[in-house]
Amino acid sequence: MLVLNRFVVPPETQDGFLTRAHAALAALAERPGYLSGRLTRALEDPSWWILVTEWESVGAYRRALGAFDVKVHATPLLAESVDEPSALETLASAEPGGTVVVAESDRASQPWR
Repeated sequence: MLVLNRFVVPPETQDGFLTRAHAALAALAERPGYLSGRLTRALEDPSWWILVTEWESVGAYRRALGAFDVKVHATPLLAESVDEPSALETLASAEPGGTVVVAESDRASQPWR
């Protein structure tokens, strides 16, 4: 599972944002089920940032959000992200030089039921 949290950070507040983003990433990285994470910035517009984390499962990510250190260091930052869907399931992947591996969706076939 991939989580993308986008932020628009004015240049004059980027130092404070970086400190908080590093603390959030560190807190998330300590949680079970965490696979990887990165803080990235757009080349075209340096006020756009994305915190990318990868998780074993939706459950691992949701459990991580309940941890004390995550509530203190990550949740306030994540609340400032652009309001849009951020948790994404991987439906196809490929390793370098490999073939495409297709995965089934974890979503219910009729979520409205």
